[in-house]
Amino acid sequence: MNTIFQNSTTIGLVISLISYMIGLKLKKTLKWSFLNPLLISIILTILFVLVFRVDYDSFNASARYLSYLLTPATVSLAIPLYLEIDRLKKNWKAIIISIFAGTVTSLAVIIVMGLIFRFSHSEIVTFLPKSITTAIGMSVSEELGGIVSITVAAIIVTGIFGAVIADTVFKLFHITDPVAQGLAIGTSAHAIGTSRAMEIGPVQGAMSSLAIVTAGIITVILAPLLASLF
Repeated sequence: MNTIFQNSTTIGLVISLISYMIGLKLKKTLKWSFLNPLLISIILTILFVLVFRVDYDSFNASARYLSYLLTPATVSLAIPLYLEIDRLKKNWKAIIISIFAGTVTSLAVIIVMGLIFRFSHSEIVTFLPKSITTAIGMSVSEELGGIVSITVAAIIVTGIFGAVIADTVFKLFHITDPVAQGLAIGTSAHAIGTSRAMEIGPVQGAMSSLAIVTAGIITVILAPLLASLF
């Protein structure tokens, strides 16, 4: 099987897309919140790799084209934001303060937990960018001396978890304002969460898109400063 992957430049891409389509079908059919399409695709892909004993390098090489789409996918999130630009102008102070508070809280929790469990410097900075989109988080982790592969895993898990529990959190704390919902999802669960925000509503999607960009910028600025303290 490894030989097949080594001789093909797209089989990993095809397997990944099929797994994701299965996830979409399950979510649409069963309508269970925990059936996140990305989570399902990850599980199915891992099972495929384990069952057929495909080594990671071979699979990654044949699925590398997906990585090329990270940056343009992030940039495209500006579209729903543009459509809600008037709402943004009216509430920009509250929006910026909310995103800043959420981002700082995320960074502070990582540092506190890292100190409690006696993480090394490289381990703490690995998890600092867990709540920002992968394209930015990888760069932050690499620059600070973190373990990039673990950073990516942490970002994916954070995004999936945020997308899955978003509805429950909104109901539990009676969060009904669409702006607040979008900012909460985008600040804590980045692009994966934003896909869920867009399903909830256009305002939520737009605010979540704004939160991704703003939280990323704040993290890029604050993470090096915080990392230098320990």
